Amino acid sequence: MAIIQHDITGVILVGGQSRRMGRDKAFLCWQGAPLFETVLSVFRESFATTCLVGREEAQYARYGLKFLADIYPGSALGGLYTGLFHAATEHVFVSACDMPYPNRGLLRHLCSLKAGYDCVVAQTAEALEPLFAVYAKSALPAMQTLLERGNFRVYDLYPMLRTRYVTVEELAPFADQGRSFINVNTPEEFARLQDHHHK
Repeated sequence: MAIIQHDITGVILVGGQSRRMGRDKAFLCWQGAPLFETVLSVFRESFATTCLVGREEAQYARYGLKFLADIYPGSALGGLYTGLFHAATEHVFVSACDMPYPNRGLLRHLCSLKAGYDCVVAQTAEALEPLFAVYAKSALPAMQTLLERGNFRVYDLYPMLRTRYVTVEELAPFADQGRSFINVNTPEEFARLQDHHHK
């Protein structure tokens, strides 16, 4: 049975520009439904409250979720700040909307490490993964400092915080963790994912 967390708010960022994709990534058709519903279903099994952060509220009205307009539009860091600022809980778990393989076990593991930290972020062999991660309200001042400077690089946030980096070794028990962090940026990437999924 799914364990619902009441002390963490799920935040899905749906405000991306999707410039390289050419259309809204959240509503790409994945397994017969809008792509972002894949993340939403994992969040609904995990968190008592989920909200969306973005610009186009009307197209999400049917989901019955709280929709937050970006305080600092145009960047993932701004969306992250908005979700955290408005959250009724001390922590949020943030995800991009365009992740075809979100892993609930991995999500729960990251959430379990939050005590004593401003954020919990996975460090894969390739990079840090800021958009499938945990953030605490104590991170808000550092986020605001960057945003007010016009610096939208989430990676510059971590040295300013008590950051729990989750290593490749710690991620290993989650068999598909490599693909858990995949997101889609171009029509070609999405086509490859669809082909691979159907094989």
